[in-house]
Amino acid sequence: MARTSGSYSELTEPRIRAEATRLFAQKGYASVSMREIAQAVGVQAGALYNYTADKQTLLFSLLETHMHDLLAHCPDFRNDETPVMHLEAFVRFHIEFHIARRDAVFLSYMELRNLTQENFAKIEHLRQTYEGKLRDILERGRVDQSFEVQDAKVASFAIIGMLKEMATWYRPEGPLSHVEISSLYWAMVKNMVRGGRDADRI
Repeated sequence: MARTSGSYSELTEPRIRAEATRLFAQKGYASVSMREIAQAVGVQAGALYNYTADKQTLLFSLLETHMHDLLAHCPDFRNDETPVMHLEAFVRFHIEFHIARRDAVFLSYMELRNLTQENFAKIEHLRQTYEGKLRDILERGRVDQSFEVQDAKVASFAIIGMLKEMATWYRPEGPLSHVEISSLYWAMVKNMVRGGRDADRI
């Protein structure tokens, strides 16, 4: 990605990315033009091309950055910790991370369809890497009988599917804090992996 130098560039690029994320999330990638992004930032449309080759490249960069940040912040697990501890840490991390990035989460799921085949494959690989962390936790719990799951891969899809929806409806001004939301979701995940039986014991 081409970049201009100096302090103005350092301020402009984050604004371009922030406005593009906001507009793509609000209106949809296909409905937003580069000119509209430039107007939101307060620069000429041609100036955007100092920072990105085209709109497709910009979308891919936003999704790739989101996935790299997600993987970089996902907690590491020690061998002396149990699968239950790992699963709770994963659930609470996922919620905390995504609550603060609602627009980016929306793009990461809803705008995959607008990526080129090559770019889609790259993002899908990163998504599978993240989902693999959860699948490994569930598989360890299945093996040591902490969890009652027949298929760790299918269970990981179900849990991720439930967790990702939280970012679409949660509002900071609502009656529940993000900590309370984390605890509620953890309770539901416990019920899922224990088949609804004795979930309070794990």
